[in-house]
Amino acid sequence: MKVIKIDLPQELSQVELHIFADEHYGDEHCDIKRLMQRIEYVRDTPTAYCILNGDIIDNATKTSIGDVYAQEFNPMEQLRRAVEIFEPIKDKILCITHGNHENRTYKREGINLSALMATQLGLAGKYTPTSAVLFVRFGGYKETNGSGKTRKICYTLYVLHGSGGGRKEGAKAIRLADLASIIDTDIYIHSHTHLPLIMKQAFHRIDPRNNTVALVDKLFVNTAANLNYGGYGEAGAFKPASKDTPIIYLCGTDKNFMARL
Repeated sequence: MKVIKIDLPQELSQVELHIFADEHYGDEHCDIKRLMQRIEYVRDTPTAYCILNGDIIDNATKTSIGDVYAQEFNPMEQLRRAVEIFEPIKDKILCITHGNHENRTYKREGINLSALMATQLGLAGKYTPTSAVLFVRFGGYKETNGSGKTRKICYTLYVLHGSGGGRKEGAKAIRLADLASIIDTDIYIHSHTHLPLIMKQAFHRIDPRNNTVALVDKLFVNTAANLNYGGYGEAGAFKPASKDTPIIYLCGTDKNFMARL
């Protein structure tokens, strides 16, 4: 479990966190126009940052699930183009995880395409082959001890591409909620199951240093897939999936967070 510390400007009063996952870039059903619009929004919005949470490229191979002959271009070209389109926002990428589509090449040949992408973007230190815990600090509030100093607000996030989940919505929601049994963070981000979900749960968090117990909220976010209906999804009789993926909003003046579509 990799720990990534993110120190953003104190002047930020809010952060929008956009999750790029299950883009399947290279698949003939990938909505490239929508992908580019989202990247341009992050690039042009000072408060917007992002996470690349796996399956950025489709990477269908002759030995994998998927139609290698229906790809717009081969996996090497997918990787090259993905690096090119994310280059303008590389300074806004907080974390890069490894998806099962990129993992096809690793399982077969031992070549990690996600790690290559991160390295080519100059973000090897923000890459994880499994999961990551992010400590994101920005904004701030005046300390109450009379020092006059401003302390940045810290948000903790647990991020991974994910696996499994089943076909039914309930199974996917359970898979998302189960992340809270792994680690105690403010926010949990899961992808892979192609179902946009937002939910909150309450939790009693213990602070042993101050001998206190605080009732806090935890935010759970499952992201969508950027695919038009067709291909193996249609052939397998999967339900059409919404492409509207949740955006997470972090407040910079007090500890407050939410997500919406």
